[in-house]
Amino acid sequence: MSDIHTENSDLIYQVDDKPPFNQSVISAITHLLAIFVPMVAPALIVGTALSLPAEITAYLVSMAMIASGIGTWLQVNRYGRVGSGLLSIQSVNFSFVTVMIALGSTMKGDGLHVEAIMSTLLGVSFVGAFLVVGSSFILPYLHRVITPTVSGIVVLMIGLSLIKVGIIDFGGGFSAKSSGTFGNYQSIGIGLLVLLVVIGFNCCQNALLRMGGIAIGIIVGYVVALCLGMVDFSVMQNLPLVTVPVPFKYGFTFDLHAFLVAGTIYLLSVLEAVGDITATAMVSNRPIKGEEYTSRLSGGVLADGLVSVIATMLGSLPLTTFAQNNGVIQMTGVASRHVGKFIAVILVILGLFPVIGRFFTTIPAPVLGGAMTLMFSMIAIAGIRIIISNGLNRRETIIVATSLGLGLGVSYDPEVFRVLPASIYVLVENPICAGGLTAIFLNLLIPLNKTESHSVEATELNVRSAERETD
Repeated sequence: MSDIHTENSDLIYQVDDKPPFNQSVISAITHLLAIFVPMVAPALIVGTALSLPAEITAYLVSMAMIASGIGTWLQVNRYGRVGSGLLSIQSVNFSFVTVMIALGSTMKGDGLHVEAIMSTLLGVSFVGAFLVVGSSFILPYLHRVITPTVSGIVVLMIGLSLIKVGIIDFGGGFSAKSSGTFGNYQSIGIGLLVLLVVIGFNCCQNALLRMGGIAIGIIVGYVVALCLGMVDFSVMQNLPLVTVPVPFKYGFTFDLHAFLVAGTIYLLSVLEAVGDITATAMVSNRPIKGEEYTSRLSGGVLADGLVSVIATMLGSLPLTTFAQNNGVIQMTGVASRHVGKFIAVILVILGLFPVIGRFFTTIPAPVLGGAMTLMFSMIAIAGIRIIISNGLNRRETIIVATSLGLGLGVSYDPEVFRVLPASIYVLVENPICAGGLTAIFLNLLIPLNKTESHSVEATELNVRSAERETD
């Protein structure tokens, strides 16, 4: 089997192509529209849950954008071993939201001042990020563990998990659920309008219209929502004109218990990053096996770790590679990593001027849901394609079926494994981790047949030979 998947004729621009300036800007804005709210939401959620002062929450949001810009720049440019060299967008890791809230609430209950809480949360996150950095150096030796089947399952679970987020926004979001207006005609109508506009433009033969389809759909939905009085501009009030990054603004405090919890989530996020990068390589028509893939994978995870070091030092929650942009790549046909440079610069600018960035948070949930539901489904399809690329013989079918059953089952009811010890439960309550860990376990437990065994050994020999040549 060729290292590169079947040629993706739907791509308008390949990884190393340089689109014209106007098309690059349109594509960059499309990515930003898809990821901006999920990027700033974690800081807003943590800030609200811990009752942080408005200025601290605003600072967390600004640093999230600046750190995401720096991380995206490292990923797409690929300096030495650092970066995947793909259109990999860095953003705040949602996995840390519940952990930060739980740890912060405990500290608050113990009487710690808000700045002491921030100092501890960011301090343990800063140290924990080095676990991701270290894991990047052993990834090339894990061919028997992280196979296309395992990566495909992780990507599939990422897509299926995100679909839930997209469909909730489609119906009006969590605020609509709490107010009893979830799924009303207004929300469903706007969600369907955006969805149909995105589909319509994606079917166009004109490359420029296709690339701008998601952005156009969101703009149309936003205008209609504005006319219906659904846009709330109150979040833009009382914001500083400029936000300047200050390293360790709240000090540096280390707590071993908090570190063990955060460190566990960091290690699990490596598995998610592997799935995201594999999906990006897949939709970008790049190999998901062999030397190039291994190099991109370790470089992408290394950048993930380094960016989280930078992010937590500046005062942001930890970052990771975002899955959402894979759906944008598929919908727009633009896989050019050079578009990521525009995204990175725009993110840093938005972070420095918070009023501009906060404007994106005024986009109503149904508008985002109409576009995201489709994009997240495309991510799930990318996972299926990765799984199929490795073949679906009896062994692989058992691995996929069991992992999908347990992973998707956990997403329906995360408390199903609550009887387990807390140290284990924290690993399996997340559907992505539950599915991924099940796939890894079964991949090691179920023996390969002779043909598969020879194939794996040949791949490992090729990688070792390539590494010796590089050295």
